[in-house]
Parts: sequence; C-alpha cells; structure tokens
Amino acid sequence: MPARRQPAAAPSERRAEICRTAAQMIRERGFGATSVNDIARALGITKAGLYHHITSKEALLAEVLSFGMDQVDAEVCVPVKAIQDPEERLRQLVIRHARIVTRAHGAVTQLVDEVPHLPPAARRRITRRMRAYFDLLRDTLVELRTSGRLGEVDPTVAAFSILGMIHWLPRWFQQGRRLTSARVAEEIANLALGGLLRPERAKARSLRIVRPATRRQP
Repeated sequence: MPARRQPAAAPSERRAEICRTAAQMIRERGFGATSVNDIARALGITKAGLYHHITSKEALLAEVLSFGMDQVDAEVCVPVKAIQDPEERLRQLVIRHARIVTRAHGAVTQLVDEVPHLPPAARRRITRRMRAYFDLLRDTLVELRTSGRLGEVDPTVAAFSILGMIHWLPRWFQQGRRLTSARVAEEIANLALGGLLRPERAKARSLRIVRPATRRQP
C-alpha cells in the first residue's frame, strides 16, 4: 500500500512555524546576513516553496513582526483591557507579556531593532501597533498615578523600564531549568509592581503574596 500522506499543517500553524524559524535565524545572524534560502533550508522546504508564502525577505520580516504583535494583542491587550483595576491590569499585562517572550527563546520579540529594514508602509503599520501597546501600558501607569497608587516615578520612564525588563528575559531565561516560565513571569511582575507602587501599596501586595493561609481551628 502506498504511504499515507501526512495532513498539511493548518495555515495558522504553518505561519507560526515560518515566523518563529525566521525570527530565530534573524536574531542569531542579523537581518542582512540571513537569506531566504537559509530560512527555507531550516524549514525543510525549497526556496520556491517559501516564496509560496512570502513575496520578499522584507515582507517576511514584516510578517514575523505582525505575528508577534498578533500574539501580544490576543494574549495581552484584549484580556487586560477588560480588567477595571489598574493595579491588577498592570500585573496581568506584565505576566502575560513575560510568558510570551519566553517562547521559542523569545526570538520574535527581539526583532524590534530590525524594524528600520521594513519598507516604509510596513514600518508605519508595525510602529503604530507597537505604539498602541506602549500607550496601553503607559495609560495604566497614569491611571495608577491619578488614583494615588503610583510612586514618585514618571509613567513614561516606568513604561519603558517595564518593557526593558520583559524584553531582556529571553537573553537569560532557559526552558527546562529550575525556574519555569510561569514562575519567572510572576517574579518579574512582583519586581515591577514592588518598585512602582507607593510603599504602603507595595507592602500590602507583598503580604498578600507571601503570607501563608491560616487554618481555622476546629
């Protein structure tokens, strides 16, 4: 009997595979030193097969960055916008984003420096999406300041500092070691909120996190 053909990957699965593979190679070699042929070989397909999905290397970079922003929108922005309390919204924003960047060594999230290689129209689209995410983070910090819960820190400085903490994660985090991605995400959130909230708020949150539950006496 002839060998049974394996079912083709769904478009979303194929897109994720292409984007993550391309991101990993571009992160390791740089955009200029990574060819379409290199990426196709890593994917186990021909160059012509890869061009079935893309039109150019620049278009592939735009797709990779759009893929990363799609993940952030679906797993961070949409869920946290529904959270009314800005303190909990900030915490969830940090946790959810940190979990994303630990996937596949965070390759997709580390390509921000490659944005200048995009064609002008694609560069504007990606920049707008990045700005919208930054505004969500900064607006949450402004809301905390308005409610008297933010410490003596400028929201813009705080927003960029939080992003720096998150984007640095893939440079040292390793899957399968002592620290899980979930644990690291929680720790980063604790550090961020502990350093940004007013002392009394940070202390209260710390007690809620570390204080063991008390058992009721029979």
